[in-house]
Amino acid sequence: MKFSVLTSGSTGNAFYVETEKKRLLVDVGLSGKKIEALFKKINRNPKQLDGILVTHEHSDHIKGLGILSRRFKLPIYANAKTWLAMENQIGKIPTELKFHFECETVQAFDDLEVESFGVSHDAASPQFYVFHHQGKKLTLATDMGYVSDRIKGTIRDSDMLIFESNHDIDMLMMGKYPWSIKRRILGDQGHVSNEDAGEALAEIIGDRTRRVYLAHLSKDNNMKDLARMSVQQTLEKRGFQVSESFGLYDTDAEVPTELITV
Repeated sequence: MKFSVLTSGSTGNAFYVETEKKRLLVDVGLSGKKIEALFKKINRNPKQLDGILVTHEHSDHIKGLGILSRRFKLPIYANAKTWLAMENQIGKIPTELKFHFECETVQAFDDLEVESFGVSHDAASPQFYVFHHQGKKLTLATDMGYVSDRIKGTIRDSDMLIFESNHDIDMLMMGKYPWSIKRRILGDQGHVSNEDAGEALAEIIGDRTRRVYLAHLSKDNNMKDLARMSVQQTLEKRGFQVSESFGLYDTDAEVPTELITV
């Protein structure tokens, strides 16, 4: 199983995963043209995809969804509430390309099993995914107001994690956002801060965890070095040796991560 975080942040999100038999995209948060350009950077082509999984209907996750699906005749998988919430945003999708993938279920895509789990976020029915292949476990988890015990149990001891580290609380509080947006981000249906990401990861990282990618960083209220340093300091306070046991890695809004084998 291989993956690349094609783009991650407050401006757009897309995640690619492949096995010997299946190639899937999760979310299309940029224009179709930009997503195609990102695929070129990892030597892949979206026309080779077998489908697109959707996490929720916010524009930074579905901006290019309809375009990409129609252009390459790609099936879209989302839960029923998300379909209702996003249909007016993505244009007409042929019936034969529309599939349901409900929350807290598992679907098999040939040699790849995908497990969905719900998160607390201000969307209709947001869900993220754990990918299982030949005993390996890869988790994608962002857009969480908080990390519940149920989520921790589902994603614990993944081989690799793409995990939200959205904002630095001080930067957010001193920043230009109106209070209503600050309150939304800090709330139980908003986003995970750097410090909270570190605290949650301390209960999620297991013996087989090798890499954690910090994702969905706010363009205005975070920085890569700050997120990494904050999460690392929190983990080290909890007894983890980051460089020895596993690594913390960045994601980017414009440059995809290299294609990594889990």
